[in-house]
Amino acid sequence: MKNSILSIVFATVWISISEFARNQILFKSYWIDHYSSMGLVFPAEPVNGAIWGLWSLMFAVATFIISRRFNLTETTLLSWFVGFVLMWVVIGNMGVMPFKLLYFAVPLSLLEAFVAAYIIKKLTEKVN
Repeated sequence: MKNSILSIVFATVWISISEFARNQILFKSYWIDHYSSMGLVFPAEPVNGAIWGLWSLMFAVATFIISRRFNLTETTLLSWFVGFVLMWVVIGNMGVMPFKLLYFAVPLSLLEAFVAAYIIKKLTEKVN
């Protein structure tokens, strides 16, 4: 149980750092310009950061649950699909997805999902 919680915590930290680096350091100006071109303000208030922290925790929990049944590759791909592809469908449908950003987001999010799955697998493998 302790290893399970620890793996979720470490995966959450990794996911949060990855999301912050991608969206607030690498591509923040891209997001701001994209939202501005639609007459919107890019949501960057502290409450938005808190929601992304919650999303990171939920993504880590989902990855943990998936990892109980699947190997590392399957866990990575299934959690990536659940966490990212479904999110992109929704924000694409809402009209706020800058589709050109997917050239960078797809490989970086796959890396994020892989490292999260790896952390979870490595920290919980002794339990199983």
